[in-house]
Amino acid sequence: MSLSYRQPGVVLTDRRFTVPLDHADPGGETIGVYAREVVASEKADQDLPWLLYLQGGPGFGANRFIGRPAWLGRALEEFRVLLLDQRGTGHSTPANRQTLPLRGGPAEQARYLAHFRADSIVRDCELIRGEVTGGAPWTVLGQSFGGFCTVAYLSSAPEGLTAALITGGLPALDAHADDVYRAAYPRMERKVAAHYARYPQDVERARRIADHLLHHEVTLANGHRLTVEAFQTLGILLGGGEGSHRLHHLLEEAFVPTPQGPALSDAFQEEIQGLLSFAGHPLYALVHEAIYGQDGRPTAWAAERVRAEFPQFDAAKTLAGDGPLLFTGETIHPWMFDTDPALRPLRETAELVAAHTDWPRLYDPARLAANEVPVAAAIYHDDLYVDTAHSLRTARAVRGLRTWVTDEFEHDGVRAGGPRVLDRLLALARDEV
Repeated sequence: MSLSYRQPGVVLTDRRFTVPLDHADPGGETIGVYAREVVASEKADQDLPWLLYLQGGPGFGANRFIGRPAWLGRALEEFRVLLLDQRGTGHSTPANRQTLPLRGGPAEQARYLAHFRADSIVRDCELIRGEVTGGAPWTVLGQSFGGFCTVAYLSSAPEGLTAALITGGLPALDAHADDVYRAAYPRMERKVAAHYARYPQDVERARRIADHLLHHEVTLANGHRLTVEAFQTLGILLGGGEGSHRLHHLLEEAFVPTPQGPALSDAFQEEIQGLLSFAGHPLYALVHEAIYGQDGRPTAWAAERVRAEFPQFDAAKTLAGDGPLLFTGETIHPWMFDTDPALRPLRETAELVAAHTDWPRLYDPARLAANEVPVAAAIYHDDLYVDTAHSLRTARAVRGLRTWVTDEFEHDGVRAGGPRVLDRLLALARDEV
């Protein structure tokens, strides 16, 4: 039974669905998927077209909006919106250190997680669409990984789509994870250089923190071991519009004097704990590289292996000289399953996922080349998380896809730009600009 309730300016309805764990075995085990329907209060009784929102990640539930902020307000002017918690996230059947042991041991857990990629998410969407719209096609808005899912949707079930809108999420169609990270590390280096150009005082601050971590064992209040490599992953902040400023404010209050000498402040440790922990989104760590798995090749900890090709990211070598410490971001490493208590019980499972080879293809180049669905994509210049060159190559491979390439926003442009970003994409999809 669906439950409806109100927030300022909107009517919300909780929607719950049952889908096969493995869509190749529709009569087998099932899991639950949750979505929140949102409609403008003044349009609640109207027959409106549907817009499905696919969140970035992988591993994050849909935004928990209050009222009609950001892009949602613009969408509600003409759509009834469905905010999907993709399988394993949010209120959908959870996949984490607490629940995965119900599957059995690491081998059973890894087999289970093989069903949590874009191909399965798209098939969930198609079953849900039948229940929600009665079979009518809908518009999809895909942010980041949600854009990856949208391209998979165009590849496997374009008949379900009226239009496809993508923000910061055009994936390479055939790149292996190694190719993705080989493009990513130079991009990270550019983002760090831009941060230090804005805040040159942070060069010494970052070096001082890294040096402290190389010579002291630091365990955060939640049991997370703060290593220098973990500290470097704060570079993930640099992919957001306010990320450089957030990183600067974090670094400037790192140390306090104590009777034993300078120590990392409680305030610094408290904030960094929230930034580093995967407790709220373990699937991001478990299947992040798997979203690139195709053609029978294991991902095999690609980010960790490829990092060795870029020795400038080695903190110890950096501190032996006088250069700036480089941050990383959008990368998952095997040591995270040792340092983070939310991931430690899943280390062997993660190893098996990294070694998995039976990945089906996610995208159909021939079908995309013959695409007839209106598609518009915002591509952010020098996006930290999704390589711009890869996105542009994919844009050229999808028939009729129209792009908006901009340096006005970072990867979180759909949040920061709100109505204007959605307006531009709808106009492009409708051939109005």
